[in-house]
Amino acid sequence: MPKSLAAGPRRSAVSDAYGRGRNAGMHAGYDEGYFRGKSQGIVNRVVYTPPVRDIHVLFVSSGKGFPYSPIDEAIIGTLHGMVRQVSLTDAKQDVAAEASRTRPDLVLVLDGMYLPVEQMDAVRAMDIRTAVWMTDDPYYTDMTVDWIHHYDYVFTLELNCVAHYQNLGCSQVHYLPFAAFPVHYRPIAMPGAAKRDIGFVGTAYPKRIQFFEPIMDQLMAHRTFINGNWWEKFPGYGRFNNQIEINKWMGPAETADVYNSAKIVINLHRAVDDDEINQNSGHIPAASPNPRTFEISACGTLQLCDERSDLARFYTPGVEIDTYRSQGELLEKVEYYLANDHLRKEIAHRALERTYQEHTYAHRLNTLFSVIFP
Repeated sequence: MPKSLAAGPRRSAVSDAYGRGRNAGMHAGYDEGYFRGKSQGIVNRVVYTPPVRDIHVLFVSSGKGFPYSPIDEAIIGTLHGMVRQVSLTDAKQDVAAEASRTRPDLVLVLDGMYLPVEQMDAVRAMDIRTAVWMTDDPYYTDMTVDWIHHYDYVFTLELNCVAHYQNLGCSQVHYLPFAAFPVHYRPIAMPGAAKRDIGFVGTAYPKRIQFFEPIMDQLMAHRTFINGNWWEKFPGYGRFNNQIEINKWMGPAETADVYNSAKIVINLHRAVDDDEINQNSGHIPAASPNPRTFEISACGTLQLCDERSDLARFYTPGVEIDTYRSQGELLEKVEYYLANDHLRKEIAHRALERTYQEHTYAHRLNTLFSVIFP
């Protein structure tokens, strides 16, 4: 056959393939642009404006640095729009002296682990209200026994610790989970992280390694990326070293970038019976969602979260979030949502809207102030 005749069909086939690829790419780009545009529309439409109270708050940050500092930033940034005056110090400073000098209406402490109880006793002796917002319940409850009753008000992010602190003699104990800080966690029009099907951000605690080990090959068959400390302990880690970034605490900007770049983000809570790293000898069970639950949802990304009994108070499973109880169920839902893109995006948008309506730090601090200044 003459070369000219043979080349024609080949060029035609290449041209057809190019056209199909171009059309598919344009369609995918349009869908992604529409999805991200709708996410931004939700953020612009759902705006919560908390009441501004005529009070002065002295906020005592944890003094622990990262990863607690982003929570400090979230609370401080939110407080400035909610009260008349905000004064700042940290747990390593002379808090009582600062309270004596500034005479706030409330001394609000984050964590409280490093703050000497004598400091809070001195503040209370000045007839100034004191409150602590616990950051790590129930994982370090053995360490809080000796100092938790030195506050007027105790706020815990774990529902099952309310009765625990009441039994220790605390009269004012309230359930107050953490939330999303929209300055840190929000939809990003063009995330910088590489596109991924599945993302996971978190430390490789022993129980997490045990959970992921039997299914890691199946997860990594997709564009799955893991970020966090200690993942070099994962058996056979070297096989996935291009998909696992180790020994790095990720700040809010990087974390939000990862959440925004993924189709699905897995949330696997820390285990309460990881005895080699926890200090929870009473094995107080965990019922409440972790801060990541709200942060992932605030980025407008579908979240697959391991079941916790109080999760449905915040998001409706199957509607605004989805859950799993086993490795097999997690894999089934990963495959299902990767194959059902429209449903994945619908659930992600509903979670985003619910988060901005109910689960920001402004909502939480308004609840806190309503308890202390009824």
